[in-house]
Amino acid sequence: MTRTEHDSLGPVEVPADRLWGAQTERSRHHFAIGVDRMTWTRPVIRALGLLKKAAAQANVELGEVSAERGELITRAADEVIAGVLDGEFPLVVFQTGSGTQSNMNANEVIANRANQLAGRPLGSHAPVHPNDHVNRGQSSNDGFPVVMHVATTEQIVHRLVPAVTALRTTLGEKATAFDHIVMVGRTHLQDAVPITLGAVVRGWVAQIDDTLAGVTATLPGLHALALGATAVGTGLNAHPKFGATAARHLATATGEPFHETRNHVAALSGHDAMAATSAALRGLASALMKMANDIRLYASGPRAGIGELRLPENEPGSSIMPGKINPTQCEALTMVTVQVYGNDAAVAFANSQGHFQLNVYKPVILHNVLESIALLADAATSFDTFCARGLEADETRIRQHLAQALMLVTALVPQIGYERAAAIALAAHREGRSLRDAALASGHVTAAQFDEWVNPARMAGLHPQTNVDR
Repeated sequence: MTRTEHDSLGPVEVPADRLWGAQTERSRHHFAIGVDRMTWTRPVIRALGLLKKAAAQANVELGEVSAERGELITRAADEVIAGVLDGEFPLVVFQTGSGTQSNMNANEVIANRANQLAGRPLGSHAPVHPNDHVNRGQSSNDGFPVVMHVATTEQIVHRLVPAVTALRTTLGEKATAFDHIVMVGRTHLQDAVPITLGAVVRGWVAQIDDTLAGVTATLPGLHALALGATAVGTGLNAHPKFGATAARHLATATGEPFHETRNHVAALSGHDAMAATSAALRGLASALMKMANDIRLYASGPRAGIGELRLPENEPGSSIMPGKINPTQCEALTMVTVQVYGNDAAVAFANSQGHFQLNVYKPVILHNVLESIALLADAATSFDTFCARGLEADETRIRQHLAQALMLVTALVPQIGYERAAAIALAAHREGRSLRDAALASGHVTAAQFDEWVNPARMAGLHPQTNVDR
């Protein structure tokens, strides 16, 4: 059950009930690579629809396409934007490096649907032609980069930022709840001077804030669109005002300040904005990795490890050891961050491979950036829901560790000097004595002096009246 479609190379048999055309079918035949997991996702299909709608609106406004054709294209593009036609986008990431086949997939689907709406049969190419009308004023070389920027921007704004912000809000609340808890600080994986658990958690919050700000700081680069560049950046066959006009329509449709790029050649031959976004996503992943590793180390044990944090008991942790509970949300989050690091390496290398007037690694750049965004957003939501919200402090365990901490001796340094304080700490460690006993035995400190000077809460920066971290 096929129909015959045509492109510049001749006739192609296409499934009769599908909206795509000859070039999409050729791509399906020639690029069966990664079919199981790498077909285009909703954000990309939506961006293709937004691009084609904005182009049609601009071409009507500029007199390049008739109002009747523009209306048909807009109606079909609206269905693409809404997700009604997602099944008509079957192509994979590993195709032509310019994204030409995905661009033509959108052109063919929208043209065929527009002609359906006009009462014409599929494959008629009239009254709407995929190249002459849907693709008017565009090349795949500038159209696909627009899709890259639009899809990435929307996913950052509407998916990543809300998910990570929710996690940081939960952690901020935990920090406040833990402000009164004084615990052993640790550097070099060794005991250090005291710190509050609230300060520890607030440190994670600050890292998340900074790295998420780093991601959103890349948005202005993504707002610059290659519209109007056409094939090599010269704007051949596009109305001189097409780029600015179409960008204006895209900005209206999305609520994002999209605008025409200041240099079309650079916009085609390199994707520095995408690479910068990917690097910033890696930075966010780094902060999340650090937090997740800290949490699972603080929760290690629970009896033979540090055991100062208690994690929610979500599922059994072992098929052989009864009662074992593992820090699975930490493990999932850190695996996500490893994947994001790998994705960024692929994006950075792909971006370095622009030759002359075109970078032909566009689809793999887009795929890896969008995967990083989706993974980080999903992992942040999962971690927030199933770990951060149920995070508890084992205050008894924390007090036990604090009472044994040798680095409380640091409070004696201003009073008796570094070398005498070091001798006390080493004696306590080597002789298995408490720090207080070793200090009194040294003859340099009285019991009253030790109790006055060695105050863990004050050392951790707690205000003596409010007992809140300064």
